[in-house]
This record gives sequence, C-alpha cells and structure tokens, in this order.
Amino acid sequence: MGEAKRRKELGLMPTTYPVEVRAMNGEVTLTGGPDDPAVRERLLEGLRSALPGGGAWERGYRQLHLMMGRGTEPVTTPEDFAAIPVPPQRRLTGDLVLNARTVPEDALPLGEGAHLRVRTSETSHDGETWETLSLPEDGMEHLMRHPLARERGPLLGTLTAEHWREGRIDLDAELPEHLLEPLEDLVREWHGEGSEWQARHLDLLGEGAAEAAPPQGRRLRLDLHGLPLLPSPLNQPEAVLGNGEESLAIYLTPLAYTLDGETWLPYAEDSEGAGGEGGLAELLTQMLDVQTVPVTVWADGRVEWAEGDVPPAQAERVRGDLRAATGAGDPAAWAEWTRTLLAETFAGEAPDLAERGDLPAVQGVRLDLPQDSLTDPDDPAQYFIESEVTFDGEQWRDLYAEELPQELREA
Repeated sequence: MGEAKRRKELGLMPTTYPVEVRAMNGEVTLTGGPDDPAVRERLLEGLRSALPGGGAWERGYRQLHLMMGRGTEPVTTPEDFAAIPVPPQRRLTGDLVLNARTVPEDALPLGEGAHLRVRTSETSHDGETWETLSLPEDGMEHLMRHPLARERGPLLGTLTAEHWREGRIDLDAELPEHLLEPLEDLVREWHGEGSEWQARHLDLLGEGAAEAAPPQGRRLRLDLHGLPLLPSPLNQPEAVLGNGEESLAIYLTPLAYTLDGETWLPYAEDSEGAGGEGGLAELLTQMLDVQTVPVTVWADGRVEWAEGDVPPAQAERVRGDLRAATGAGDPAAWAEWTRTLLAETFAGEAPDLAERGDLPAVQGVRLDLPQDSLTDPDDPAQYFIESEVTFDGEQWRDLYAEELPQELREA
C-alpha cells in the first residue's frame, strides 16, 4: 500500500483514456485522451514511431492481406504482391494507458510508461468505407505456405568477419563509417563474450563437444540484403540496420573457428562450400535424420520424381506447390527465382552475380523433399533443399561444390 500511495501522490498511478487514433500519409491524429497538450504531443510522437508508414506500412498491409485471404487474384510473383492496393487511411480504437508499470504483449508500446490496448483496427481507401483487420487463427500458416515467404530481399553485399577472443574484429571489406560499428556490435552479440563465447561455440559443435577447447577466433559470414518483400519467419533476418527503405536485413552464417590462430576448422562438414557426394542436402539429411525424396523441377513446368516416391493422392498438390514456389512454367518467375538461388548460393565466390545481366538460363533444378512433408497439410515447398542445377538440360552442377560452376565462370 505504501508504494501505491506514493505513486498516487506523485500522479504516477495508471490512468486509462478511451481514444481513437487515425493515421494517413504519415500524419497521426488523436481523438480524446488526456487534455494536457504536452502529454498529447508526447503520445503522438510515440504513435508516429509505433505505427509504420511508407514502405513498411505497404509491406505490412500486403502481408496481412495474404494472411487474411483477401483478394480474388492469385499472388505468386513480386509483381503480383506489389499490385495489391494499400489503403492510405488507418483507424484504431482502444484504451490509452499512462504510467503503466508493464506493457501487455498484445498492446502497442508508446514509450515512457504509455501503451495502447487496441480494440479495433480498420483501414479505408476513401475515408468512408472501413474494413476490419482481423487475423484468422490459421493466418500464420497461410503466410508460411506462400512462395514469396521464403524469399529474402535483394542481395546487396557479402562480407566475412573474423572475431578474435580478445575482442578484435577483422572485416574483409571496406565499409561506410556508419555501418562499421553496428556490424561489429552485431558480431559481438552473436558470438557472445566471456562465458557466452564458449557456450555458443559448443552449441554449434553439437553433441559430444562439452570438452572442446575454447577457440581463439571465429569466422562468420554476413549477407546484406534489402528488406524481404513478404516478411515471414522463413526469411526473418538476424538483424535490421537503418530505417525506412534504406534498411539492411542482415543474415549470419557461422563458418569456422581456429584453436591456434592459424588453422581454421569448419563448424560442420561442407559448411564452407566443400563438395562431396550429396552436398548440403545430404549433410542436412544426416543432421536431421530425415528421409528425402529427390525431385527435378524444369523451367517448362515439368516436375519429376521416381515412380512410387510420391503417393499418387499427393502428386498433383506437390507438383502445384513446387511450381508455385519456383515459378516453373512461368519464364519470368522462373528466371527471377533461379537468379536469386544462384546469387545467394554463390555469394561468397561471386558477390556480383545478382547484378550481372549475362547469367546463363537455368533449365532445371534438382531438390530434395522430406518424405514427411509429402502428406503433411503444410506446403512441402517450405522445406525443400536445392542441390543441383543444369544449364543445358544434361550436365548437372552441384550447388555446394568448392568451385563456381563453369557456366557461371564463363559468363
């Protein structure tokens, strides 16, 4: 009671106001709420930060549009996604809470002990007709099945960081000053310091590594992308740097470690692109103890597998899902998907692939589907692992071999 009395005397007891919030073209207005102009302005600042605008609002709305199953036209390509009309006006009603000691998970945090408990959220194209944003229970599952939910934003660059136990970080590229410190902080956070340095190292080594010596240094790859067109848990980056359209989505891949400061050891066999029969698909299969089915997808839309590998009752659905995920049968969608596949796979060997216009056309891709996914209600395209490509329909190139495929070197 003493603490409650003190907070009441200081005017710090939680206070609730019914409000309506409107947002349009970056402008936020508050209907109702506290009378104090200074408090209202502080709350408006919090709302402007909390409510996404510009490109962030467009991506967020289009994501919700797909999760809610709205629209009648299929959305399978980036162009389809960009064509979804975005309402410019938003309206939220709820309870504005000041001096709160905690913020509920389902509330909109506004900073300095304030949050908005949202009761209704609506959008409008004309300011007269309003549509409710109501996410169905299976909304996230619907999103995860969408082919664009796997796609990252455009690859902007790749670099390698060597982080030494005493704290030094060596980057293999010259970076703008405003990026250097945030990326170094990200590497430190990822590897941890003190006892976390060894604990996270052991996590990557896996079972039987409890007695392993602490490494002197660790090597990490950082892939710098633009923001994903369709954000989802399948393409969520480890970090986002910057704001607005200039933001960078950072994806991290642990590569290797050194015990003596000279010899580098991969965290897993083939983790740095080493070849070997089966490549990454075989490695992941062994790690996860998953039985897979080899499937070949062709540019013209054919999807092939050995007789009996896929249950007949699931064959049509699996073919449709893989065509949607890869763009097979649609020349523009297939070209975009295969270009992204090559650029991301060989980012370390040829960082400029994403920008080159002379890449040879991919005729087919071999991939592996987990057997369990064939009868699962979820889309198996979430889980497939690409293993080989062919540029002429006859010679197959391992995506995880040590060297860049000859066709790409010639291009």
